[in-house]
Amino acid sequence: MAAKKRFKDLGTGGKIIVMILGAAQVALQGAALKDLKQRPAAQVKGPKPFWFAVSFLNYGGPIAYFLIGRRK
Repeated sequence: MAAKKRFKDLGTGGKIIVMILGAAQVALQGAALKDLKQRPAAQVKGPKPFWFAVSFLNYGGPIAYFLIGRRK
């Protein structure tokens, strides 16, 4: 089994990709949390604390909130 690579062991291209993906994840979560804070509870499917917690699940949580957690 190959040893895990650490960030410092990545090449320049790999480091850039990791940083871009990390920034995208933070931006998605920030957008989801901002929308959740501003949206009235009647326009959210389920309890707001549930969606707050789900938003911390990598990319899937914020995407799930935007796709199924909001009422139109």
